[in-house]
Amino acid sequence: MTTMAEDGTLRVWLFGIGLEAYWSQFDGLEARLKGYVKRVAERLAGPGREIVNFGLVDSPQRAFAVGHEARRQDVDLLVLYVTTYALSSTVLPVVRRAKVPVLVLNLQPEAAIDYERFNSLPNRTAMTGDWLAFCSACPVPEIANVFARAGVPFHQVTGVLDGDAECCREAWIEIGDWMAAAQVVETLSHMRLGLMGHYYGGMLDIATDLTAVSSVFGAHVEMLEIDELGAICAEMTSAEVTVKLEAIRTEFDVQADCSAEELVRAARTAAALDELVDRHSLGALAYFYNGSGCSMNEDTITSIILGTSMLTRRGVPVAGEYEVKNVLAMKILDSLGAGGSFTEYYAVDFKDDVVLMGHDGPGHPGIAEGKTKVKPLAVYHGKVGRGLSVEMSVKHGPVTLLSVVENGRGGFKLLVAEGESEAGPILEIGNTNSRYRFPIGARAFIQRWNEQAPAHHCAVGLGHVGDKLDKLGKLLSLDVVRVC
Repeated sequence: MTTMAEDGTLRVWLFGIGLEAYWSQFDGLEARLKGYVKRVAERLAGPGREIVNFGLVDSPQRAFAVGHEARRQDVDLLVLYVTTYALSSTVLPVVRRAKVPVLVLNLQPEAAIDYERFNSLPNRTAMTGDWLAFCSACPVPEIANVFARAGVPFHQVTGVLDGDAECCREAWIEIGDWMAAAQVVETLSHMRLGLMGHYYGGMLDIATDLTAVSSVFGAHVEMLEIDELGAICAEMTSAEVTVKLEAIRTEFDVQADCSAEELVRAARTAAALDELVDRHSLGALAYFYNGSGCSMNEDTITSIILGTSMLTRRGVPVAGEYEVKNVLAMKILDSLGAGGSFTEYYAVDFKDDVVLMGHDGPGHPGIAEGKTKVKPLAVYHGKVGRGLSVEMSVKHGPVTLLSVVENGRGGFKLLVAEGESEAGPILEIGNTNSRYRFPIGARAFIQRWNEQAPAHHCAVGLGHVGDKLDKLGKLLSLDVVRVC
C-alpha cells in the first residue's frame, strides 16, 4: 500500500517590501504598509491554500533570513507585494534562495491619489510619507531588471488593492487565475499517474516520453497490470457489487435494454477500480488492453466503461487507448474545476458550422447535459468485445478544449481553444458526442488546430479557462498556443 498521494495544498509565501530608512522618517508609514500586506493575505486566502504572511522585508539582512526560511518550509509560490520603493538587493536574496515561481503584485492602495486631500497635508514630510504609500510602481522596473539579469523568471499583476474600479476587479481576477494555475502545478507534482495495459497498436501520435512527463509535470508514473484489476474483480463480494450497482442506477440513466448480467459485470469492475485506485493512490489513469485469449482479462476490460466514467466524475480522470498526454489534459481541466472529458473529432457539420466531437469509452458525467445514458453495444468498434457504454453531450454553454502536445524535441506545449457546446442533433451511438461552435468558424478551427500537430485526442471542460491555462504554461515553462 503506497502512502504517496496528491497533497492538494498550495503553500504561498507573501511578503511586502520597503526601505528601512523610511520608518523613522515618516510616522505611521510602516504600520500602514503592513496593513496593506495583511489585506493582500486576506484576499489571497482560499480553499486548498496556505498563506504565510511574512510582513515587510526592508533590508538585505531580513531578505536573507526570509529566503532561508522559505526554502526550509518547502514553499510552492512566492508572492511579492510591492508596497513602496525598496532596494532590489532587498528582494533578490529571497527569490534566489526560495527557487520557486515569483508573482509580483504592483497594487496601489487606491485607484488615484486624492490630490486635494494630499496637498492639504500639514507639511511636505507628511506629503512625502503619504506619497510613498502609493509608490508601488516605482521599484518594479528595477526589480524586473535585476530578475532578468539574474535569470529569475517572474510574473506580474498591476492594478489596485481595493475598491470598485475596473482596474481593481481585473487585477484580482488575474491574481485568482495565477492562484488557480499554481494549484494545478501543485496537484500535478503530487499525482500518481497509473498506466495499465499497452498502447493501441499503430497510434503513433499517442506514444509518449514518460521521463518527460515526470520531468515537466512532476507526476509519478505507476505501471499497473490488468491482471491485478482482474484479480480484484474476482475478490469483490456480492454486497460490494450491490452497493456499486445502486450507485450506477443513481448516477446514470440506465436504458431499458441493458441486461441485468451486463449491469452486474459493470458494477463488479467499477468496485474493483475503486480498490485499485485506493491501493495505488492514483490521481489519474490511462489504459488499453485487448484481453483476447484470457477470459478474465477480456471480461474485465469489456466491463470497464461505467467504472472509469465514475472515477472521472470524482476527480480521477481515466483515458482510454493508453492516452497519457490526454489524461494529463483531463486532469488539468479537472483541477481547474472545469471537468475534463476525453474527446476527438467525429465529423464537421458545415451546414451548421459546428464540429462534432466525442469518443467511446469513459465520459465525464459531471459535465454532461442532463443525465448520462447507459446503453448496451453489440460491438466496441475497433476493440475487443461488447458491453455497456455511456452516451452524453457536454453541457451546453462555454467550453475549453485542451491538448497536451508532445513536440519533436522532447518537450510539450499546451494547445487551447475556447468555444461553445450547443444543442442540436448528435449521433446516438452509445458514445459521448457534442456539437461545438467556435468564434473563428469550424473550418478555420480545424485548420488552425491541426497546424499545431496535436495528437488526435484532446480534453474538453466547462467554461472559458484559457487565461488560467496561459498562466499554467508560464509556471511550467511551456508554450501555450490559443487557436481561439
